[in-house]
Amino acid sequence: MLAIAPMHDYGRRFRNLSQGIVMGFRCGIVGLPNVGKSTLFNALTETAAAQAANYPFCTIEPNVGNVAVPDPRLEKLAQIGNSAKVIETQLAFVDIAGLVRGASKGEGLGNQFLGNIREVDAVVHVLRCFEDGDVTHVEGKVDPIADAETVETELMLADLDSLEKRVPNLIKKGQQGDKEAKSAATVLARALDLLREGKPARLTEAKDADEERHLAQAQLLTAKPILYVCNVEEANAATGNAHSARVFEKAASEGAEAVVVSAAIEAEIATMAPEDRGEFLAELGLKETGLARVIRAGYKLLHLLTFFTVGPKEARAWTIPAGSKAPQAAGAIHSDFERGFIRAETIAFDDYVALGGEAGAREAGKLRQEGKEYVVHDGDVLLFRFNV
Repeated sequence: MLAIAPMHDYGRRFRNLSQGIVMGFRCGIVGLPNVGKSTLFNALTETAAAQAANYPFCTIEPNVGNVAVPDPRLEKLAQIGNSAKVIETQLAFVDIAGLVRGASKGEGLGNQFLGNIREVDAVVHVLRCFEDGDVTHVEGKVDPIADAETVETELMLADLDSLEKRVPNLIKKGQQGDKEAKSAATVLARALDLLREGKPARLTEAKDADEERHLAQAQLLTAKPILYVCNVEEANAATGNAHSARVFEKAASEGAEAVVVSAAIEAEIATMAPEDRGEFLAELGLKETGLARVIRAGYKLLHLLTFFTVGPKEARAWTIPAGSKAPQAAGAIHSDFERGFIRAETIAFDDYVALGGEAGAREAGKLRQEGKEYVVHDGDVLLFRFNV
């Protein structure tokens, strides 16, 4: 199946399209100093971009690493489609400087820390769940729940300060007849009430699309979805430990996600040849890397899905929000494809594999012509017809 099927020959216009990078989502790695943030970042991105050291603030500027999202389905599609290249979708990790108490008031690198978090889609909160007397803990004891609350409190204080300044002005404008301001004031006032009760803004319920938009535009730190990463000792990488069990309970109570990872193991895996990793993981009782678990949890947290395009030049994965319709999926490739969308020729992944590709799926009646209202499913193999 061709990746793109234009009704006109656009020549060079899209010749270098496949050189672009499509981000699945952008995650900010946060936590107290010395919990393993930079070690995890280095391992996940297989780079040495972030300096891992046993002292606070060793990460000063937010380092960004782009990681290919592993998806075994893509290799199968490439084999069937005889694709010359395989291009995974990308995930961006941002390693953000460690936070300390008082960050909301500018303590440590507080202002920079808070500003960096505003720019990410989700927060990957690394929590120390390992005992090691050689690694200093900034609070003097290992307590991942207390650590999580320290960071969350600073984020809530920053949001509280922001909304206490913003909401009164919006209320005033709303009383003067500004409908947009009135709508924003209504939803942000509810968020402010939650913050005053010591609850994060992500618990705010938006009653309509306008309120959802105002809430998103406010860029509240505690409105970001949270993925807790429990950094455990190597011996507990497969099963977790008592510390990580408490974190999972906290995540469940908040509607957040949690995964167990050993940053030390991930750092070791990052130095191995790909063919050696499977045996190493098996010896530790692991079926997959921490990166795979983080990605899967992140996809679930952000309600994302993957669709594919397959052709002789390349098989490629693309990430879109769950619930996206066919034109929006086309727009993930190029805005012109969305603007001139006509239809999407669609094959489910299982059908594509079972029937040996596009020709077999077409012959078996499994290639469907879908229009503008079609909601894309995870694993769909799509070919877009468009005209601009």
